[in-house]
Amino acid sequence: MADSELIDSQRFLPWQQEIAQRWLRDRARFAHAWLIHGPGGIGKVHFARAAAASLLCENPNEGVACTECQACLWFRHGNHPDFRAVRPDAVALTEGTLDPEENESGESTRKTPSREIRIEQVRGLEAWAHTATHRGGQRVALIYPGYTLNPYAANALLKLLEEPPPGTVFLLVVDALDSLLPTLVSRCRRLPLPMPAPQEASAWLQALGVDSPDARLAAAGGAPMQAWRTYEAGHEVVPGWLTAIARSLGRGVLSKEAPTLATELEKQAPAEWLEALQRLLVDIRLAQAGCAVRYYPKLDEVTRAIARRFSVTAAAEGFRWLTQQRGVATHPLNPRLFAHMVLIHLGTLAS
Repeated sequence: MADSELIDSQRFLPWQQEIAQRWLRDRARFAHAWLIHGPGGIGKVHFARAAAASLLCENPNEGVACTECQACLWFRHGNHPDFRAVRPDAVALTEGTLDPEENESGESTRKTPSREIRIEQVRGLEAWAHTATHRGGQRVALIYPGYTLNPYAANALLKLLEEPPPGTVFLLVVDALDSLLPTLVSRCRRLPLPMPAPQEASAWLQALGVDSPDARLAAAGGAPMQAWRTYEAGHEVVPGWLTAIARSLGRGVLSKEAPTLATELEKQAPAEWLEALQRLLVDIRLAQAGCAVRYYPKLDEVTRAIARRFSVTAAAEGFRWLTQQRGVATHPLNPRLFAHMVLIHLGTLAS
C-alpha cells in the first residue's frame, strides 16, 4: 500500500511543490478563475485539490496548507462547506464519492451515470457561490475534467465567470485548452503544469513500492499518476493483449488472429487500448529510425520485427488513422466489432 503522506490530497506532489509555492505566494493578485492544464496523468486534479486546501487553509505556510487547522481537517474529511468539486457522475462514482444509485444532486436514479457535467450542476454551483462563506474566508470550486462540460453547462459557467461572485476561486482542470470554448478559456488565467523529470517521477513511484517503476513510467508516457493507477489496478507493465497484438504483427498474422484478439480488447475501454496501440506505433517509428523505443522497452525485440514489416509511410498512416478512431471511441459502438475492425486495418498495413 502507498505511504499516505506521499499521496495526501492536501499535499502537492514532489514535482508540483515549487510551482505551487510560487503560484500561491501572492494572494493579493490572485485571479478568480484558473485554468490548470497540461499532459494527462501528471496529477493535475491532485494539484487542484491541494491548491483548494491551501486556499481554504487558515494558517498557510508559504501559501501551502498547514494540514492541521480546522479548515484543513474539514477538507481532509471531505466536508468543508466552502469547497465544491464538480465532475461527471461517472467520475464521482469511480472515485467512490457517489452512491451507484444517486447522482451528484443526491437524487435516486438507476440510469447509467452521466459522463458529462450537466447544467444543473453548474446552476447548483452558482447558488452555492452566492451564499456567505462559513468562516468568512474564500470559497473554492473545482471543476474537472473541463472537456466534459456539455454545451449548456459550459455556457452557464461562462456567465458565472463573467460576473464572478466575490471571494470565490474557480479551478478548472483540463488536458488540452482546445477542448474548451475559447470564450471560457479567455475568462481564466492559465497555469500550465509540465511533465515531471523522469528521475523524480521514478523515485516517487519507487517510494510507493511500485514494481518496475521505470518500465511503468515509460509505458505511461512519463506520466507518474497514470503509472501509479495501472499499478494500483493490478495491471501488468505491458498488458498481455498488447503483447499478443505485437507478436501477431511481428509474424504478419494479425488479420488472421483479429477475431480472437478482439475478444480481449472488448474487455478494455476503447480509448485505453487505442492509446496503447498508438504508443506501439510510435515505438515502431523509432525502431525504423534506429532509435531506442520510448514506451515499451520490454517489447523491443518484437517491435523491431514489426518495424521491418511496416513501411515508414504505413506506420505514420496507422498512427494518424488510430487518432481518428479515438474521436469515435466514446460513441455507442459494438466493442468487439470496433476492435476487430481496428485490428484488421492494422494487419493490412504490414507488408
